[in-house]
Formats: sequence, structure tokens, C-alpha cells
Amino acid sequence: MVVALALGSAAIAVASLVYFGEELAPFVLEKLPLPLEDVWMLALRAHVVAAVICLPACLLLFSTAVVRRAPRLHRWLGRVTGVLVLLALVPSGFYLSLFAKGGLPSTLGFMLSGIITAVAMVQGVRTARARRFVEHRRWALHVLGQLSVAVVSRAMLFAFDAAGVEEELAYLVSLWLPVVGSLVLVELVTRRPKLAIRRNRTHEALLDARPLRLRDLRPDAARVARGG
Repeated sequence: MVVALALGSAAIAVASLVYFGEELAPFVLEKLPLPLEDVWMLALRAHVVAAVICLPACLLLFSTAVVRRAPRLHRWLGRVTGVLVLLALVPSGFYLSLFAKGGLPSTLGFMLSGIITAVAMVQGVRTARARRFVEHRRWALHVLGQLSVAVVSRAMLFAFDAAGVEEELAYLVSLWLPVVGSLVLVELVTRRPKLAIRRNRTHEALLDARPLRLRDLRPDAARVARGG
């Protein structure tokens, strides 16, 4: 899954280079005429740059090697990602959603994804600062889930096109299904019965959520647990 998202993100980054050339890309031409074309183009470019950075950054933030061996890098990368998401990705996405293909249903779908991303990012920052790392992981997964919508949605569009599904229906399904599906999936994964987690002053608590064993307890507590 991580490899697929990374490859999808790279493919989107390469395909998005056309938005920075002198000639207008077909996607842009479809939108014309626009009331504020320069503002729309600025929002599009800001959104593309932020997305190209944030999705790979989120994948790296979930790397075991980074969390265990480079916690400072993890913290700073998380801060940079948070700033880009809250100040560039989400605001530009909200503006672009007003002109989304498919009308109001598409606009609402993009806005819902933006709201989930923004709320999850704010909560992720709050819980990290409070050292509530299990909750932090849950919110971070929501951010990653919504950022992955771009990759999953495009894959679904290719599949629907090959299957001959009507274009507008394919567009709406490939938007709403990943947005809602990611939200539900993260909740299902993170709302499992809570396990006792050993206290840890680093992010390693996110990676070691196994139940406490007798040898992890104090010697006297272990004897009580064994009945002795």
C-alpha cells in the first residue's frame, strides 16, 4: 500500500508539471472562462505543490526507521507538513472545489475531505504536543487517508473509464467513495479495543502497542498477578 501510494504520488507530480508551463493544460482549458483566472491558477499551483510534498511526507512520517531513529526529523517534518496542509493545501482546495467538475456534489465532496484533513491535522498537532501518541497516530492516519484520496480517485477513474462507466457518475463515485471510505477505514482500524501501552517518552509508543506482559510489571506486581 505504501509503495502504491508513493508511486501514485510520483505519477501525479510528473503529470502536474503541465500546470507550470506557458501553455494551458487541457484540465485548465475545461474550466474556462473563470471569473478570476489568475487567482484560480495561483490556487491550483499552490494546491499541486502542497499535495506533491505532503503525501510523501506523511508516508515518511509513518516510517518505523524515522520514528525510532530520527525522532527530531519526525517532529520537524510533521511541523512542516502541518503548516503546508493548513495554510496551503486545504485553503486552495476549498477555493478550487467551488469550480469542481460535477457541480455541487463534487464541491461538497472536496470540502468534506478538506474539513476532515484540517480537523485531523489540528488534532494531530494538539495530541502530539500533549504526548498522547496513540491519539496522535489516529489523527495522523486520517490526514494520510484523505491525502491518499487523490491517488485512489485517479486509479478508480482509470478503471471506470476502461469499464465504460458514464463519466459524471464515475467522477462522483471516485471522489466520494475514497473520501468516506478512508474516514470509515481509519475509524475501524483505530477504534479496536484499547490495549495497555507502556509509557514511553518518544514516538516509539506508536510502534509498540502490545499488551503488558508479566515481565514488564514490577516484581511485586508480577507475583500478585501469578497468585503468589
